[in-house]
Amino acid sequence: TSGPGGPGDAHAANASGPHDLWLTDAEALKAETVYFEFDSSVLKAAEKSKVAAVADYLKANSAKAVKIEGNCDERGTEEYNRSLGERRALAVREELIRLGIDPTRVDTISYGKDKPAVPGHDEAAWKLNRRDDFIVLTPPK
Repeated sequence: TSGPGGPGDAHAANASGPHDLWLTDAEALKAETVYFEFDSSVLKAAEKSKVAAVADYLKANSAKAVKIEGNCDERGTEEYNRSLGERRALAVREELIRLGIDPTRVDTISYGKDKPAVPGHDEAAWKLNRRDDFIVLTPPK
């Protein structure tokens, strides 16, 4: 066993990914937000150019990484939407890897229905909440 500050200190125990302490930028790739159909994690052909743009960005910025945040609309249970958001994030991650991005540079997280992009309880709002957001991660100096 190790005490505070040792190899098993709290920081290591609480780490959820290799990029936890990296600086985040939610605006840099906002235009590349990927949208999904209801109850689907299939990456639509019309959205693939956005993922390609993210891959190009990462290729041009080799020190950076990206976090894909999977989101859902408000319909469905909390548990179901967490799972669907994760499948959406993983689908886009797989496309980035297919486009040549190192898997260690792509983190995923699901927020389910907890982070709606827009308020509302109709299809106009729901279609904007079924999405993956890209957060650029920059190593700390």
